[in-house]
Amino acid sequence: MKRIGIIAALSGELKPLVQGWEKRGQTYRGRIGGMDCIAIAGGMGAEAAAHACNRVMVDGPLDALVSIGWAGSLSCGLKPPHACVVSEVIDGRTQESYPTNWPEGQRLLTTNHVVRHEEKRELAAQFQVPLVDMEAATVARIAQEKQIAFYCFKGISDGSNDKLPDFNRFLGKNGQLRMAPFVIYALLHPQYWAALSQLGRNSKAAAFNLATLVTESLRQQSR
Repeated sequence: MKRIGIIAALSGELKPLVQGWEKRGQTYRGRIGGMDCIAIAGGMGAEAAAHACNRVMVDGPLDALVSIGWAGSLSCGLKPPHACVVSEVIDGRTQESYPTNWPEGQRLLTTNHVVRHEEKRELAAQFQVPLVDMEAATVARIAQEKQIAFYCFKGISDGSNDKLPDFNRFLGKNGQLRMAPFVIYALLHPQYWAALSQLGRNSKAAAFNLATLVTESLRQQSR
């Protein structure tokens, strides 16, 4: 029986997928199709993603690593809360390209920070990609090093023209959002209230769409 590791950044990205799974510490264990799955929300960024990959491999070798979670749209053609299969991941820092084991899908750029609204158009033009995240390239690199399959699925949380606050200043060293200072900041900046409310609705819907896509796609791969 195949064993796969599923890497997310935040618990909200995983919640619909792992409903009913067994929770052990920070990991969830369940099955999709004929595959045993271990999932973890390890935090945002490359370091957190690498640590999460190590955590899911601690019980033995895996047949595949799967990067899932929210992504920002860099294109007007992809809008929240759509969920996408990714066929190629580009590391924005090294320019390296990592194909997934799914031949048809979107291209995704991984950056080392939460991309601001004013950066999106430039990144889309420079890398010719419609989506951006912070973790997928790290998961792809580790899968390549371990010589195992790599899959990537993303749910779109924010559109290409959405004007949101700078989340980077509220990221902790563990890759988690420091909620208390962020909430205080948001309360003091009413210009972001509508956009943040929409982000919350989009993120929740994207997580449900993502869970459906991941389950259906991985079941197809397990046949």
